Amino acid sequence: MKLSTIVRWAENKAKFSGIQQYLDFCSTYLDFIETGLQAVIVSQNENHYCFYQYRKDGHFNITRPINSNLMYDAEQFSRISIEFTRILMSARDIRADDAASREALTRSVYTIQQTVGAALDALPSGKSNAARKINGDLFERFIQLLIRTVGIECRTGTVQVPVYINGELQFNMSYQHDLLLYKDEELKVIGSVKTSSKDRIDKIFLDKFLYCKLTETTVPHIAVFLNDVQRKQARREDSYGVNSTFLSGHFKAFTVKLNPLEGVYYCDIRPNMQQDALLRRYIRPIDHLFCSDIWSLVEGDATFVSNVEIEETQP
Repeated sequence: MKLSTIVRWAENKAKFSGIQQYLDFCSTYLDFIETGLQAVIVSQNENHYCFYQYRKDGHFNITRPINSNLMYDAEQFSRISIEFTRILMSARDIRADDAASREALTRSVYTIQQTVGAALDALPSGKSNAARKINGDLFERFIQLLIRTVGIECRTGTVQVPVYINGELQFNMSYQHDLLLYKDEELKVIGSVKTSSKDRIDKIFLDKFLYCKLTETTVPHIAVFLNDVQRKQARREDSYGVNSTFLSGHFKAFTVKLNPLEGVYYCDIRPNMQQDALLRRYIRPIDHLFCSDIWSLVEGDATFVSNVEIEETQP
């Protein structure tokens, strides 16, 4: 398939309404890059990252960083994609020591979403903002689909939070939430889904603080991120590396001084998130969300006020 056809496919969000459509797109893109790239550029500072460079049909653009330790190739993905839905549906039963199933889950989610983002990187520079929006929307939808497949009721929509003064309703505050997780029609978890935490992490913490303060509830809040790396150009014009976009100081300050999130999950987790004791306590690889944490959160005793109205958004 031509790159132009793949890019038009990625731009059309209507073509990603189910998990199988994400799998089909991923397979097609991985087949294309077997022979369709100008070059694969290795990151100079973290060698397990690379960048795909397109030919003239992709304006010679260079993609976002790709973690080669996580990204499946076409042959690997053709095997794992057959098992992917089954793994999801049995996620709750996957043991902590079942490294193979957990790795397959994490790498599949990463590979599928990165093929979407990398394909959109082939668009001309004038469409970069639109491409980022599409990529973010499709990642949000993908996580929603995954959560529903593991067996959790997941919605998205705008929460209208009433604000009372002296017992009288004064106004409503609107909160758009990517994930609204329910059990028996009771809201149990609120979540945010972003491709990276760059320029967003502060808002996620503040949203939790304001929501719980205004509603006088303790509904758990979680965040799901794809990665936190971006491309940087080194001194040589043709040399590239990666930068981390994770603000550990901000994360720690909001966690300690404002309120911690009940869970933060990454597909491509940074080394300091596993080495730093405080970060390790709150940030985990994404397999933990699907295999264990989501069940504990949904089956917990979070309180919810009935006068909060939710306007659901259709996927």
